[in-house]
Amino acid sequence: MYRRSTLKSFTWAFEGIVHVLRTQRNMKIHFAIAFAVIVASLFFDLSRLELAVLLVTVSFVLVAEMINTAVEAAIDTFGTAFDPMAKIAKDVAAGAVLIAALNALAVAYLVFFDKLEDPTHKLITNVRHSPAHLTVIALVLVMLLVILGKAIFHRGTPFHGGMPSGHSAAAFAGWTAITYVSASTQHALLISFLAFIMAFLVAHSRVESGIHSVFEVFAGAVLGILVTTILFQLWF
Repeated sequence: MYRRSTLKSFTWAFEGIVHVLRTQRNMKIHFAIAFAVIVASLFFDLSRLELAVLLVTVSFVLVAEMINTAVEAAIDTFGTAFDPMAKIAKDVAAGAVLIAALNALAVAYLVFFDKLEDPTHKLITNVRHSPAHLTVIALVLVMLLVILGKAIFHRGTPFHGGMPSGHSAAAFAGWTAITYVSASTQHALLISFLAFIMAFLVAHSRVESGIHSVFEVFAGAVLGILVTTILFQLWF
């Protein structure tokens, strides 16, 4: 009972994310900027702390926009007639988004400015020495594209159907990353094979339980593999 309730809670939460992305123009803009910033982080020698700050800042902007949308929706349920208090509530929520966006600009300046001063900096080499960084970026980009795909195709929910399968995308992105990272080890083939089996079992479970079709699972797997392969081929 508890497990089922928890799963439903996650499902509704992801439905909220997809709904905002489908319906709110500003959320689409924030989402696109977040995607671009995460990709740009690949070109700079970011420490773990800097990467963590960047991810928290991006999340902060997206969360603020979602809260703003929730406030507007809640107020609109009580009618469309002008109410000064309703205007204040909406303005305050919009102000929260503005503060989050300005904070994001300040963080971007603090994180990237010094690194932009040296155009001869060996950016790609730095990323090559940080496969963990590259793996995290790959998984984040894959999940962002999964959410975008579900918003575009309007099919299913994040945990029950939809195009593409997020579980399959993440599982096969992980398999691809493990394959690249372990390529120079003694048991590279065995490690890659075991990771593939785990990814396959995840994908198979989504079809077996009737949550996704074979095509949706296949599309998720291809998405995860392609994104991760491109990143590792370019920067690892």
